Amino acid sequence: MSLSSKSFILLITVVSLFACNQTKPELKVIASSDNQWTGVAVSSKGRVFVNFPKWSDDVPISVAEIIDGKVTPYPDSVWQSDMGAKSFMAVQSVVVDRKDRLWILDTRNPQFKGVVEGGPILYQFNLKTNELENEYHFGEEVFTPNSYFNDVRVDTRNDIAYMTDSGNGALVVLNLNDGKSRRLLDNHYSTESEVDFLICDGINWKNSVHSDGIALSPDNRYLYYIALTGHTLYRISTADINNSDLSGDMLANGVEKIAIIPATDGMMFDKTGDLWLGGLEDNSVNLFKRDGTLEKVIKDDMIRWADSFAIDADGNIYFTTSQIHLPLQSRKEYQVLRLNKMNK
Repeated sequence: MSLSSKSFILLITVVSLFACNQTKPELKVIASSDNQWTGVAVSSKGRVFVNFPKWSDDVPISVAEIIDGKVTPYPDSVWQSDMGAKSFMAVQSVVVDRKDRLWILDTRNPQFKGVVEGGPILYQFNLKTNELENEYHFGEEVFTPNSYFNDVRVDTRNDIAYMTDSGNGALVVLNLNDGKSRRLLDNHYSTESEVDFLICDGINWKNSVHSDGIALSPDNRYLYYIALTGHTLYRISTADINNSDLSGDMLANGVEKIAIIPATDGMMFDKTGDLWLGGLEDNSVNLFKRDGTLEKVIKDDMIRWADSFAIDADGNIYFTTSQIHLPLQSRKEYQVLRLNKMNK
């Protein structure tokens, strides 16, 4: 079976890298922080960026670059104050696209108290100049009072950005040329939470979070997504998403159930078409391969909620540990980990 199979769940063969003839992949700590981060992005030059969500009052920095292992405010300290004319408020994710542009998604929903006036903002920064090039706002019909725009992927060929709303399940599509956006699959079963808890490393994390992880296939033909509290991986064709003539029902008919996978936060395709994802319930990182098999790449106590993923020019995989499931008193330093490139 392959990823192209439609309208049914693939049977997955779990293949472990802990076989006797293979060694455990190497994990390296790239950076550590006392403050909780979620997103990570890596540029073509190897620059590493992270973001700190506004989930408490103690968030001195929203977006940072890791320089020599240390957190440095990006693009500067002025942007970190939510009182400035141009400043971050409640950033949830950072992404570098194929054109080496840095995208920063600001939920504008600090501490989940509700979206502030003006709504979410998607920022685009030029990494050559470290200056803001574009910012995109969304119409009031595109977000709800409790929206939490979570993750973003950018189709650089067609200038389209895709986002998930985990506060009120939906997909959001943004045309980067004209700035127009639409809300799709609002409250559809594929964007809704499947369960109201996860058992993560033996801990009952009681919560219900809607569409969260999102990934754009390397050929830009399909958008994959999953609820944070769920195990069903879905996809829909980008041709359907961008066809404004399709009714809501017609669009919904194009949703495909692809597989039952481990509960994951972020997801990311590599160039070969394999899909990297976390394993929130057992401290793991997994690979959903293009042939439809699932490979547990690594399971390690260091992997305390693999949150977001990024890949560098050499094929090394980066991810943050956000320890969301752990009580504050049980958390250790938050880390950015790098999984060295493997021969697949």
